[in-house]
Amino acid sequence: MNLTTQIAKGNTASIYLHEGKIIKVFNDYLPSTEALYEATKQKYAYSCGLPVPKVFDVIEIDGKQAIIMEYIEGRTIGDIIFKDMEQAEYYMSIAVDIQRKIHAIDADSIEPMSEKLSRQIQSADILGDERKAILLQRLNTMPSEKKLCHGDYHIFNLIMTNDNMTIIDWVDSSVGDIRADVYRSYLLYSQISMELADLYLCLYCEKSGLSKDEVFLWAPIIAGARLSENVSTEKAERLLEIVNKHCSL
Repeated sequence: MNLTTQIAKGNTASIYLHEGKIIKVFNDYLPSTEALYEATKQKYAYSCGLPVPKVFDVIEIDGKQAIIMEYIEGRTIGDIIFKDMEQAEYYMSIAVDIQRKIHAIDADSIEPMSEKLSRQIQSADILGDERKAILLQRLNTMPSEKKLCHGDYHIFNLIMTNDNMTIIDWVDSSVGDIRADVYRSYLLYSQISMELADLYLCLYCEKSGLSKDEVFLWAPIIAGARLSENVSTEKAERLLEIVNKHCSL
């Protein structure tokens, strides 16, 4: 397969458009099960009736794992908002409504959030043993739910085609407490714009009846887990500050 039209590149994979389909080619340093792992989660979300790109196949290209999936043509909500910030509240409200539809789904067929967060915290060496122990103990006391959570939900993972929205990038999805998923989205928005982060949280709490205090109980756990991702655009110091603030370190 000769892939020439690269349309995006992330931390773990490159995205190509080929014969009307999306080919997601993973970096070769990742575990050999990575593509199947992500495809399984996306297929599950699709089976729940959510607007998600259909997965056609998991293959190997030049020794690298790849997923072949449906191509959704359109613009991300993030691109639309940043082109005209006056529309931010309108589109953020739509984004929150879609996230709440995800959170309304009872699920048990994919990875439990508690296991995922525990694994991430334990692998974040920068935390040190004391912080890890505190965060893991705190995680064990948090409420447990079996709601579908996207794990990386934000306006750049929502594609608008005419009046339809499609949710992409399901690799971080899990089953757990929606408050954790809301804080994760808040944390991602705050990296881009505190104005958008505050708008998002206000809208979600207004629509759902959740309190901000409930959501922020997850702050040190989610920030600590994110340290394991080694995202180039995220400052480790910022995440450690959140951990320390909420854990009295």
